[in-house]
Amino acid sequence: MSTSFSKLPLSGVKVVDFGQYIAGPAVAMLLGDLGATVVHIDPPEGPMWDSPANASLMRNKLIVNLDLKTKDGLDKALSLCAEADIIIENFRPGKLAKLGVDFAVLREKHPALITVSLPGFASNDAERCELRAFESVIAASSGVFTDMGLNRVLMGLSPSFSPLPLASAYASQIAASATVLALQSRQLTGLGDQIEVPLAAAVMEGLCYNSIKVADMPVRYLTQREVEIERRRIEGLPMNVPYDELQELLDPFFRSYMCKDGRMFYVVCPSHKYHARRCLEVLGIYEEMVAEGLSEEDDTYKPHAEWASDTSLGVYPMPKVWADKIAARMKDVFMTRTSHEWKRMFGRAGIPGAPQRWLQEWINDEYAEMSGLMIDVWDPEYGEMTQPGPVVWMEESGEEALKPTARRSVEFEEALKTLRKFRTELPDPTDAIEQEGWLSGVRVLDMCNVIAGPHSVSYLARFGAEVIKLDPAKPLYDSWNTVVYGLSQGRGKRSILADATSEHGRKVFEDLIKTVDVIVWNAPDSQIKRMGLDAENLRKLNPNAIFCKLDCFSGVRRGVRTDFIGYDDLVQATTGIMLRFGGAMDRPEEHAHVGTIDVMCGFGGALAVASALYQKHRFGRIGRGRTSLSANSGLLQIPFCYDYKGRSLFDEPSGPDVNGYNALSRFYSTASGIYILLSAYEADLPRFKNVPDLEELPEIDEENRASFLATAFQMYPATEWIERLRAADIACAICDNIDALRAENTHEADGTTGVDNGSYSFSVYRDHPSGHEITQLDPYAVRSKRGRVFALSPTEKFGSSTRLILSELGYSDTAIEAILKTDQLSESWSEEYLPS
Repeated sequence: MSTSFSKLPLSGVKVVDFGQYIAGPAVAMLLGDLGATVVHIDPPEGPMWDSPANASLMRNKLIVNLDLKTKDGLDKALSLCAEADIIIENFRPGKLAKLGVDFAVLREKHPALITVSLPGFASNDAERCELRAFESVIAASSGVFTDMGLNRVLMGLSPSFSPLPLASAYASQIAASATVLALQSRQLTGLGDQIEVPLAAAVMEGLCYNSIKVADMPVRYLTQREVEIERRRIEGLPMNVPYDELQELLDPFFRSYMCKDGRMFYVVCPSHKYHARRCLEVLGIYEEMVAEGLSEEDDTYKPHAEWASDTSLGVYPMPKVWADKIAARMKDVFMTRTSHEWKRMFGRAGIPGAPQRWLQEWINDEYAEMSGLMIDVWDPEYGEMTQPGPVVWMEESGEEALKPTARRSVEFEEALKTLRKFRTELPDPTDAIEQEGWLSGVRVLDMCNVIAGPHSVSYLARFGAEVIKLDPAKPLYDSWNTVVYGLSQGRGKRSILADATSEHGRKVFEDLIKTVDVIVWNAPDSQIKRMGLDAENLRKLNPNAIFCKLDCFSGVRRGVRTDFIGYDDLVQATTGIMLRFGGAMDRPEEHAHVGTIDVMCGFGGALAVASALYQKHRFGRIGRGRTSLSANSGLLQIPFCYDYKGRSLFDEPSGPDVNGYNALSRFYSTASGIYILLSAYEADLPRFKNVPDLEELPEIDEENRASFLATAFQMYPATEWIERLRAADIACAICDNIDALRAENTHEADGTTGVDNGSYSFSVYRDHPSGHEITQLDPYAVRSKRGRVFALSPTEKFGSSTRLILSELGYSDTAIEAILKTDQLSESWSEEYLPS
């Protein structure tokens, strides 16, 4: 709980949390970790989800048990709401209003109130909004289980189950960031907002890099796995590639290698100008590979046909002949040392790589504890408990965030008294600043690369922020990581290319710094200091600018791995996600969605920016926001990311053959050959008496349920079973796929955000600046009543705005021409937008 002496950014903010399960409570947890005072309301019988994870989700909260179906319970709930700045719920649309807590009515009485709803499906999705939308139902409906990556396609495993609560994790970060963006806007306008974040829309935003479709994609970007899938489809061959054979289709700089200690080591360095070379140098085989003909192109942004050879170090993907040759040598060398030795050698050399670990190991890892990525909290039910640390924090108050209070049950009177301790101070709306979007008038400098950082800033642009993307005059990453990924995370930005370490580039860089309100960068502390963006030096350049940092491994406190560079995949390896997905140490698999943690971390970065802006407006403090991929991995694994004395086995579903949790919650094949997901609990058994041909299920022994259901589901097609189960209000879904969802929910790009289109919405850009027809997800997960959400302009070619931005900074046409001739600034990396 925050106190009057707290330096946490949301100190004094009052939250009432009606949430159950994961999404709603996680939003309130994120706000509580940042200093908000949270009162959580449970029904009289306790939380709807009985899990040790509630100890984490409910920390920093006072818990009150109220029966909203009684007048006394409802009156007390409304009394708490009357004191709140923010109210959160995650039920089916309209359910809470039917119980008497109507957000529209509450906001009419209190226009400064911010309300947040996280339904499973959008309230304007007539087909789905009334469904029982459990986590797995949303995943199945949104194509998550049938689009689990190229590996699972080639192995013939579709659908493929994963216990990661992707929808809730993405939704909680999106909703928390949107809430605090509305909160900081309220400090200027005096007005609150009504926000909806459907979980289905949130998970689609999390998978936006998987759902994008680029017509006529140049062949150079096709991986060996994609080529093999296409070959098998053309020749009518089955998808039955064994795991070991599949590994030989992976890029040598994007795969796991067995080490001397029997542990796999994951290497992820395929696309940086220097990382792949450093990797071969540390392994001692660089000169050997060069002698065999391996080369490095000076300019990999030229058309591939103009290259001197067929490949280049630092470019993804590599042709098979070179991939096989390099991988064979790397296998031999990795077996000469332990994974721990390689971890140190790679980390110190600035090469992204990490040993594969189980979640249980990560939870009890010394670095995780030292850095604050895992923290100890005393819980009234479980005693001393290890939980994920804060996901987002401020540098100046991070230590305070490491000491959350345990959840505590209290009577209504104490909860009400606690909320009344804090006074909400706001400007009178009649005298306040008018804002169109929550970030209208805010100028942001984006210095990020790959996915998490740039995605964070593109997300800010949809709320009205003006964004300038600064990249080097000559690229450090290949065009896969810049241009292809940029199609998604470059939207709504203007691009300038400048070498900030050169004479002229540095001057332009400092001129830019002086004009912006926010700077976002994903870089290690040493590089930040070298660029003069540490707190002391930034104050000299622009004392009012907010700096936000995203990186791979950092927590609140510095530790041995804080400055190790890395990507999403490395965090999956380090925190046990890959071993859970693969099922064993000798067969780790990447959780195959592009940006699984990256995109969520991006939303976390936006929460850090929003929190820094709020404390600037509220307290006059200029803060430095932080988050990391590793910190976000705790939220992504929240259902099982904890430990305590007497905890049972870490036995969440794992491996390629798992199809669910148990007989009532798993995939079943139907007579039509289409899989459905059944998502039921023991409490639902009586409902099956109302399902024709399943009436006997409640009387069948637990060990025989799966056999009974598997046989029964073969009697009728999937659509028939869905109709029967839903008629009995049993949660279920057809396992849809992303291609079908995109085909069914695409409209011509028309300058709208897609929020009026229900749970799924894509736009096709037939005249995209790239010259390719692009179909991509709309920026539609956040729906607000007051603050405008803007449709984002398509990503412009890198460097397109260099000249214009220089002119806006006051440079004359003559000076601009002279600077561009030095090559310290540039208007383009390549002749083609998407190098062929």
